[in-house]
Order: sequence, then structure tokens, then C-alpha cells
Amino acid sequence: MKNWSGIVQFEPEVVEYPDSEEAVQRLVQRAAEQGKTVRVIGTGHSFTDLCKTDEVLLSLDSYQGLVSVDKEKCQATAKGGTKLTTLGDLLFEQGMAMENMGDIDVQSIAGTISTGTHGTGMEFGTISTQVIGLRFVNGKGEIVDCSVSNNPELFKAAQVSLGLFGIITEVKLQCVPTHKLVLQNGKEAIESVLNTFEKRLAENRNFEFYWFPQSESFWTKTSNIVKEEAAKIRLWHKAFDYGVENGVFLVLNELSHNFPSTSKGVANFMASQVSSYRKVFHSHKVYATTRLVRFNEMEYNVPLETFKDVFRDVRKCVNTRHKNIVFPIENRNVKGDDILMSPAYGRDSAYIACHTYHKQDHLPYFKDLEEIFRSYGGRPHWGKLNTLAANDVVELYPEFETFLKFRAEQDPDKVFVSPYFRHLFGL
Repeated sequence: MKNWSGIVQFEPEVVEYPDSEEAVQRLVQRAAEQGKTVRVIGTGHSFTDLCKTDEVLLSLDSYQGLVSVDKEKCQATAKGGTKLTTLGDLLFEQGMAMENMGDIDVQSIAGTISTGTHGTGMEFGTISTQVIGLRFVNGKGEIVDCSVSNNPELFKAAQVSLGLFGIITEVKLQCVPTHKLVLQNGKEAIESVLNTFEKRLAENRNFEFYWFPQSESFWTKTSNIVKEEAAKIRLWHKAFDYGVENGVFLVLNELSHNFPSTSKGVANFMASQVSSYRKVFHSHKVYATTRLVRFNEMEYNVPLETFKDVFRDVRKCVNTRHKNIVFPIENRNVKGDDILMSPAYGRDSAYIACHTYHKQDHLPYFKDLEEIFRSYGGRPHWGKLNTLAANDVVELYPEFETFLKFRAEQDPDKVFVSPYFRHLFGL
């Protein structure tokens, strides 16, 4: 088994594909009786060892779809293994949509919320904040329900659980009515964007931007609700997105990887190719982009008020010490929340995501940037590469001990605790 980028590889003793909650329950009970550990894998888009195990690996790929819909309250309950792209289509058929999404939609809903995955927009928290109820099979083989009104303390701990409380079988979402967004892309000067940063966050529903290393411009992406007719996503558009854009990007990354002296030219060429773009789509077709070129990723959350200082430090570091980097650096923003292990706990946040081509040695680059992020109180996205250990987590998360208390109650025999979590959380 391996994750999407190939950086995590392992050989589980067995891989199980349960197709019902009862089957999940039986698998957990059997593993507990045998003293085995269980980890869950979705689409493999985490870059850490979250899913890695040499014992029981469980996939919910055979457990997808909607469980129930309440159109009056605009709420829906989905099976834990439901992929976001499927969920978007299913909700659309019911006249509903998720209020916000990230830029990849191939993950399962359970994996998405368990790692604190997010989109962008200062009106919105991480995707976990859209969850109003959870159902999971805990380490004792019990079925547990919790929500904003039923055992809310446990619920706040379980909204971002990293798979340590149990196997999430159902996720109840507070949705919004279907709507259309106008997506506007463009190329802008770095200082122009930074000088109007706060204004853009306040005036736009969704705003994010990418910086190509060594270049002097940002690729900006803005989306807002409109009443216009949605464009049809035609076959030629999909072909261009899949074949041309990703194909050219692959060739350029191979060129930079094999001939590092070309990296600055490659980065500047990619920046020069950013063009203005305006399109109207139904919301669930706007957020995600097609990612076929494999990469490894580190993403950190920093307090929003520190973002411009952090970015300038990052830019200086990359331009002087890592001139072989061509992957753009992604910048997004999220509203603070009260979820115990959410990177956005207690603060409005900026997220900075750094990538390297999967064949490239990411360690020196990520090490230098992580030092910058940590100096500003940065917290990592749980599915992205980082070097945290238990003492770091204690320092960064005020409610970490509360989280561990609930973990011990739900999984006293550590059925879901792998070696990775023994290191990361001191378990």
C-alpha cells in the first residue's frame, strides 16, 4: 500500500472493505479481541503516516452514499466513506450544497474532517465546522453518537479526531441551498495583493493566491455568489484540464528536477502563463482543481495577523536558499473555531502550503520553512508533512489533554493507536 504521492509505503497484514456499519463493528471487535491495531485509509491524500499500519487496514470505499436528507433544515447525513466529489453531486440532486470546500475533492468525508482539511474564506471555518453530528464505532466496538446537542464535549473532540476515537460511519452536515459562484483568476503584482490583503478578504466570499518562486507576481483566485447561468463543463475543457495543463506541468517539473539550473526559468515561465479567467459554475464544481502531477506537501496554519510577515520571510528564504523550487506556494484563509484539535482553534488563520515534485528531496526545503512557521506559532495541517512530537503538540494545543481524555475513554485498549501516534502524541 502507498499514499497518493508514494512517500508513505507499507504492507498491512490485511485490508478490509466493509460495506455496512455492522461489518465495521464486527471488524473492530475482532481486532480488539486479537490485540490488533486498526487504521483507516481513504484516498491516500495524507502525506504523513496517519494510515500506515502493518496490522489491519480498513477502507470505507464500499460504504458511500447519503443516509438521510432533511430539506427543510438543509441538512444531510452521509456515510463516512463518501468521496467529496460524489457527495457534491448527491447534495446537488437534493437542492443542497456544502457551504465551502477545499481545492481537492477526491477524499472521503470522514478523512477530510478527521485531518482538519479546509478551503478558503473568512466567513468559513475548516470543513469540520460544517459537521453537526457524528456516528462512529469506537475501540470497544460500540456505536457512539454525538452532536452539537448530544454529548457536545465529546463532539468537539471528535470533529477533528485523526482516526483516534473510532471508525466514522456517518457524518451529519449543515448544508446550504445550491448556488452558483463566479470564479475569477488573474495575475497580479505581489505588493499590490499584499497592500490590499485585508480588503480582499473582507469583500470576497473566497480568496486565495499562489506564488511561483523567483517570480514577482501572484496567481489570484476569487469567487463570489452570482445569479448568472452556470457554464456547461464540456469534454474539451476536461481534456484540457487533464491533459494539457497537467501534461505541461509534468514536463516542466521533470525539466527542473533533471536540470536544476533551469528552475528559475521554469518558475518564471509558469508565472508568465497565468491568464485572466472568468467562469460561472455550480458551487461544487468550482473549488477543486485536477491534480495529476504528484507532489509532497507541507502546510502550516499561522495567526492571520502574522501572515504578511510570514510570507515575506518565506519568500526571502525560497529566493535565496531554495532556487530549485518551482511548485507554487498556496495561500488561503480560514475563520477560527473551537474544535479541540483543529489547527484553527481559537484564532482566525492563514494557511501556507508548500509543495515539491514527488521525485525531489523535500527535506531541506520543508525544514527551513517549518522553522519560519513554528517561529510564528504555526500549527500543521494534520494530513501534511511536519516534524512535530508530543511536547510540541502540548505547547500548540491548549485543549490537548482534554482530547487525550476523550480518546482514552473511547479507545482504552488503543486499537486505533499506531506507532506514528505513539510518537506524535506520546501514546
